[in-house]
Amino acid sequence: MASANEEASSVPRRRLSCTTCFNALWFCYSPVHQMQQYYRLGVLDNCSGKWSALVDCLTLKTKRASEVQEILENREKAQHHIWTFRTPEEASSHWKGLFGHLDKPE
Repeated sequence: MASANEEASSVPRRRLSCTTCFNALWFCYSPVHQMQQYYRLGVLDNCSGKWSALVDCLTLKTKRASEVQEILENREKAQHHIWTFRTPEEASSHWKGLFGHLDKPE
C-alpha cells in the first residue's frame, strides 16, 4: 500500500526556474541583439516581453507548488497547437486539393 507521499512523488513535477527568463532579458540588452533587431525591423527592442516573462516567473515563485502546477497546466492547455490534425481522409483530400494538378499529364 503506497503512502500519500509516494503517490505525490510519482506525479512528474515541473521545476520552475527563472534563470532562462533572466538570461533572455540579459541577452535582450546586449549590443548583438539590439543591432540584430535594428537591422531586421528598423527599431531597437525595448525588451518588455522579456521583463514580463521574468516578473511572471518571479511571481509564480511566491506561490505554493500545487498552485504553480495548476497554473502551468492551465497555460499549457490554453496554448493553441501549431499543427492542424487531420484524419487520413481529410489529409488525402487536402493534399489532392493542393497538389492534385501535378498528377495530370500535360
